[in-house]
Amino acid sequence: MDKKNNKLVIQQLDKKIQILQPLKGLVQPPEGWIATIRKTLNMSLRQLGNRMSITPQSIRDMELREKEGTVSINTLRQAADCLEMKLIYAFVPKDESLEKMIERRARKIAIGIIQRTSLTMKLEDQENSKERLNEAAKEMTEQLLRELPKSLWD
Repeated sequence: MDKKNNKLVIQQLDKKIQILQPLKGLVQPPEGWIATIRKTLNMSLRQLGNRMSITPQSIRDMELREKEGTVSINTLRQAADCLEMKLIYAFVPKDESLEKMIERRARKIAIGIIQRTSLTMKLEDQENSKERLNEAAKEMTEQLLRELPKSLWD
């Protein structure tokens, strides 16, 4: 990705996923979505199996794989379609947004670098004030946000 466009791309993606924030707290039903929706619709294993052109036992296995977290996205998409539903697959930032997540990470990295440098300077009797350290951390955070180096995620 072109560094000039980093911020714009992040903002555009943030805007797309922002509408999903209310779903962040959504928890999968204990039995899984397929079994829960199938049972809510009062649909048998055989009926869903017929819709998907597979056996009732294959439906039971699919529901178990979903419950265990080993079902494929394609299988979920097919099941959703046969249940007349739409599978929504997305990642939602734990922070408010991608920008906030990147900013938090850049600040953490910047503070680590500043603290290491500060320790060296302190050992050489050249210690900086807290205000200068905070300013340096802010400047380094801004630099990291501009450059968005891959090392940000090491």
